[in-house]
Amino acid sequence: MKKETKFVWQDRKRIFFGLPWSFTRYYLTDDKLLIDTGFFSRTEDEVRLYRIMDMTLRRSLWERLFNLGTIHCCSGDKSMGEFDIKHIKNPKLIKEMLSEMVEEKRLERRVGMREFMDGDADDEIVADENEH
Repeated sequence: MKKETKFVWQDRKRIFFGLPWSFTRYYLTDDKLLIDTGFFSRTEDEVRLYRIMDMTLRRSLWERLFNLGTIHCCSGDKSMGEFDIKHIKNPKLIKEMLSEMVEEKRLERRVGMREFMDGDADDEIVADENEH
């Protein structure tokens, strides 16, 4: 029995005048983001939400004219790495929704991010351990 996938959000990459005439589709479920590309030969990339580390909203002049934007994502997923959700409608709303869902999934899975401000922090930790 096949389980039907419920999408929280879905859209297409938009081109001229904000029209969805492309073969790139974006789907968001409650725990992952899917990027489906291609027409004859299709590829579906998937990233779990808790693996997304950072998001940046980019909006060029022509995107702003048609209420479009591109969300640049950095993930901890080895196959995806950095990727873009290109030329989507209502990008601020989608970025906020995605950001909230990412945080929710991190808390649910008890996943934390380790941030190092510069490379010297690791050297200091190692030096302290060696002194004792």
